[in-house]
Amino acid sequence: MNGRGDSRSPESAAGRLILVRHGESEGNQVRRFSLSPDIGLTELGIEQARAAGRRIARSFRPTTVVASSFRRARLTAELIAREIGHAAEVLIEDDLRERSIGDLAGQAYDSMRHHPTYDPQRYWEWRPPGGESLVDVAARAGRVLDRLVARHPAEDVVVVSHGGVMLALCAHVEGEWTRPRVARNCELLVVSHAPGHPLALTELADDDCPPGERSGDATG
Repeated sequence: MNGRGDSRSPESAAGRLILVRHGESEGNQVRRFSLSPDIGLTELGIEQARAAGRRIARSFRPTTVVASSFRRARLTAELIAREIGHAAEVLIEDDLRERSIGDLAGQAYDSMRHHPTYDPQRYWEWRPPGGESLVDVAARAGRVLDRLVARHPAEDVVVVSHGGVMLALCAHVEGEWTRPRVARNCELLVVSHAPGHPLALTELADDDCPPGERSGDATG
């Protein structure tokens, strides 16, 4: 356990899930939906992951690091783990994988907004041909979040996933689709939880993290 940056007493401790979007990927860099789960991080993405790890080390005491099965998320989680001094294995949760974009894979981000069936007023319900809606993603990724809450009732857990997944997890926690944008690369959101209390979502202000993907509706 990393003992830095947390003054909570054992009696008052609640669990916290530190949600992190992966660092800039090769797909983010060219602003195209990824064709493969095996794409890696750019040099900027690597530095974003390291910076996120330093931020986490200052403010949290993670006992567990969990990641999507996609390579860009695994690499981000491994870099964060090194920065926080977490020597244990990064745990993989396949249901944190990014949304399947179906027939739009490989196409520019703008292809989603320009699709004839896309409805920006109900964007969470839209399912690209051969892919998933964000509602679909929330169903599977939300189960992972609920399991982590149950298994780590008074611990800090780092959860590395993707833009679409984090948007879906926010809706799972808040009970509505009100988020105006996708999380930026290596942006941190914190889900606090304690018995008898509702889940609470907090955004952490940008700190020393390098800039990254800022699209309002792209995923990756």
